[in-house]
Amino acid sequence: MSDVRPFRGVRPYKALVKKVASPPYDVLNSREARQMAEGNPYTFLHVNKPEIDLPDDIDPHDERVYERGAQNLRLMMDKGVIARDEKPFFYVYKQIMGDHAQVGLVAAASVAEYEKNLIKKHEFTRPDKEDDRVKHIDHQNAQVGPVFLTYRATRQMDSLIETVMQNEPEYDFVSEDEVRHTLWVVNAEQMINDIRQAFAAIPALYVADGHHRSAAAMRIKQQRQAANPNHTGEESYNFFLSVIFPHNQMQILDYNRVVKDLKGNTPAEFLQKISEKFDVTPNPVPCKPETAHSFGMYLSGEWYQLTAKPGTFADSDPVKRLDVSILQENLLNPVLGIENPRKDTRIDFVGGIRGLAELEKRVNSDGWAVAFAFFPTSIDELMAIADANEVMPPKSTWFEPKLRTGLVIHLLGDLA
Repeated sequence: MSDVRPFRGVRPYKALVKKVASPPYDVLNSREARQMAEGNPYTFLHVNKPEIDLPDDIDPHDERVYERGAQNLRLMMDKGVIARDEKPFFYVYKQIMGDHAQVGLVAAASVAEYEKNLIKKHEFTRPDKEDDRVKHIDHQNAQVGPVFLTYRATRQMDSLIETVMQNEPEYDFVSEDEVRHTLWVVNAEQMINDIRQAFAAIPALYVADGHHRSAAAMRIKQQRQAANPNHTGEESYNFFLSVIFPHNQMQILDYNRVVKDLKGNTPAEFLQKISEKFDVTPNPVPCKPETAHSFGMYLSGEWYQLTAKPGTFADSDPVKRLDVSILQENLLNPVLGIENPRKDTRIDFVGGIRGLAELEKRVNSDGWAVAFAFFPTSIDELMAIADANEVMPPKSTWFEPKLRTGLVIHLLGDLA
């Protein structure tokens, strides 16, 4: 079963929602966040990127940054920019990006189920990033960034969500990146009960994006449970803010790679070496892969198509048959010496939302030697790996559109 709960969301005043809702904390650096927030005192970047209100040279992990975020959250509530709903509700959140639409349920997911692996993961987390999210949540006594969850779609949930969307939405706006965001408040008691019962029949949820946020929620729960002699399991810290989408609405884009040098090889030597494991074909135009196990490569001003040769990967292994694994094991590591892509500074990762022109720019103008374009990982691949309790290689998935922060937040109690 999946235990999802309604909660008393904290939300923007309707007339200010477009100014409040911001990109997630981890898709902007501090400089970009400062530029985006300029002239907008309402943006939630003041809460989820609070270093923008402190000197430019401050470390984003300085204690003063976390304290400032908590102050800014209280100030937004005190000034009526955001307010807490009187009763626990669910919320339905629709996004439209170009031709793609996805509709999810904003809910409080169970930390206990996360601990039991009923909410399944597919990535390792980094302790430093977990620490950052723990401090952020602890200082603010709130979860402001939702975890992006998915589940295997059911007709029952599809029907319930469609029924909710027949009502007038609470918010409906287009953000600066031309994504349309629409949110409905689910305040009818019968509908709330029906949604809870429908999720109770769903055997598992999956973390699509937000592994550090969900891991931090678990650590906060464990800390507060240990400090609470009257712990019941119903306290707010036992749940974490999430938006839960059916798997058949998820959009995963390619997550591409650039490498700084050819490890001493000339371009001709490099092409000869990689041809042992890949069929290499020159391509006169930018090469966006159209099938799994094929790759686009940009080298010395030219595009090539690479196709993995039979026998170069284990097709029965859900991790080793991923395209990111195939390139890593057959090219990046043996030919270019990238043994650990998590730590090696000679490799960088480029979200597919930036397009192939960004790969050309990195090679032509920014000093990188070679770029690789991928066919996107599928949601079925992700779920198969999570079901097998395996872990995907780093930077395997890039989800779009991104969830806005500040539309609905989850308090863990009263603000300090």
